[in-house]
Amino acid sequence: MKTKNAFTTVVTSFFTMVLFLAVSNANAQTKPKHHAMKDCCMMKDGKMMCMKDGKTMPMDKTMTMKNGTTCMTNGECTMKDGKKMMMKEGDCMDMSGKMCNDKMKMMTKKKTTKKVVAAVYTCPMHPEVVGIKGGKCPKCGMDLVKK
Repeated sequence: MKTKNAFTTVVTSFFTMVLFLAVSNANAQTKPKHHAMKDCCMMKDGKMMCMKDGKTMPMDKTMTMKNGTTCMTNGECTMKDGKKMMMKEGDCMDMSGKMCNDKMKMMTKKKTTKKVVAAVYTCPMHPEVVGIKGGKCPKCGMDLVKK
């Protein structure tokens, strides 16, 4: 009788350990959920870029968003209703077709931090050229204009 109880205890312990290991391995293999930026296309450094699975790469073909908007590699976007627009530095369009840009992000930051932002000057031809006071664009020599 003692041998039978000892055998049952050993077998039960073995199966409990196997079950524990199986469950812990299954949990170890699941990928953690992290909140990366959504897939989108954006104008960055004067070039159209696309973000896919958290990786940013040059946009090499026209993208069509879920709402029917198309974005071309030169930054020109055609809305579903036919209206056209040109993306500017910092503009971003997610795959649903919703636009956002750095100005919106800065406005959100301003509301939370309540800092006064100095005037920003930029070149009309090269929006990536930014200054805190007027002057000339180093690329084309045009006067920087207040944003």
